[in-house]
Amino acid sequence: MSELPPCDIAIVGAGIAGSALALALSGHGLRIVVIEAQGEDRAVLPNAVALGAFDPRVVALNPRSRSVLENLGVWRAVADYRLCAYRHMTVWDADGTGSVDFDSADIGAAALGYIVENRALVRALLDGLRACADVRLLAPESLVECVRDTQGRVTLTLASGAQLQAGLVVAADGALSRVRELLDFRTREWDYGHHALVATVQVERPHAATAWQRFLPTGPLAFLPLPGTDDAHYCSIVWSLESSLVEGLQALDDSEFCVRLEHAFEGRLGRVLACSQRYAFPLRQRHAVDYVQPGAALVADAAHTLHPLAGQGINLGLQDVAVLAEEVLRAAERGEALGSMDVLRRYQRRRKGENLAMMAAMDGFKRLFEQPGLPLRWLRNAGLRGVDRAGPLKRHLMRQAMGLAPGE
Repeated sequence: MSELPPCDIAIVGAGIAGSALALALSGHGLRIVVIEAQGEDRAVLPNAVALGAFDPRVVALNPRSRSVLENLGVWRAVADYRLCAYRHMTVWDADGTGSVDFDSADIGAAALGYIVENRALVRALLDGLRACADVRLLAPESLVECVRDTQGRVTLTLASGAQLQAGLVVAADGALSRVRELLDFRTREWDYGHHALVATVQVERPHAATAWQRFLPTGPLAFLPLPGTDDAHYCSIVWSLESSLVEGLQALDDSEFCVRLEHAFEGRLGRVLACSQRYAFPLRQRHAVDYVQPGAALVADAAHTLHPLAGQGINLGLQDVAVLAEEVLRAAERGEALGSMDVLRRYQRRRKGENLAMMAAMDGFKRLFEQPGLPLRWLRNAGLRGVDRAGPLKRHLMRQAMGLAPGE
């Protein structure tokens, strides 16, 4: 069994969160290792603007996340490839007349957020990592075992047989985190009984830089704007459905599915002309009871997953990364042990409350809009209309969703 040189920080997972954390920590005299189960192959980024040329997985980044990526030096690469800024959002209830419209102009902002293809963001982050002399990327390589000694240092055993000792190990390895499992982090979780169906669609009319969301009794349906041409208009859809309905929709041919989708969306963008391959995945809420242990920390989906109805998962994850990097670098300047609980608890205190509040809000929205009873239908429609008329409240909600502090 070979032994790798020890490192200060081992990050498991080179997805968005793991790569962003490594970039944030780079350049400060730390020895950083990133362990990634997938290979190092650079994602192919098609230049064509066409139905099959978009990544079916997209992320909705708010301005706060854009600032994080700008600070990491990767935003320009993402923007130079392609993205779609959305300046408007329309939300309405399928059972009634309640609706609310948000517009970035109401708070003097250039955009509410940005729809970015997942592979474009991952590619930009990995390209950034390859330029960091103090970051060692082990890929493809996977984790087999984690053992912590009495001083809190963690020894990682890898599938290749190599061992690595780290002062701090960070789990950035997703919702089914191997680190979280091996170190026995407890979680609270439940199945939503929903699947998310995602695809790219071509629509008849321009999306007008608007993100659309309709709350149906069976789950929310979102149309997210993508770049297009003068003659072709595209959206990414995220359709959260009761799991029992997904198989039937997946069995439809493309033309039948487009008709069903157009009906569910009330034809807001005219006809749905075509769709790409459809993908479905189960939805589950999960939250770690604690984000930290001596010598270990969880970030992003390894720490929390929530319903995608507002697209906030990636934004919460990037804030986890930014705060953990701040605390680790502050500890390094002070000569503190990076994996000490004094350091890691500061990260947890700064992030856990915000994450829990967002998770509770998303879960509450989901449950409210799936209730069929007349009193609740009346209440939520009246609530939507009330928010739409209440300027200060609407502006406050926009700032929260955009990750802006009061007064920004």
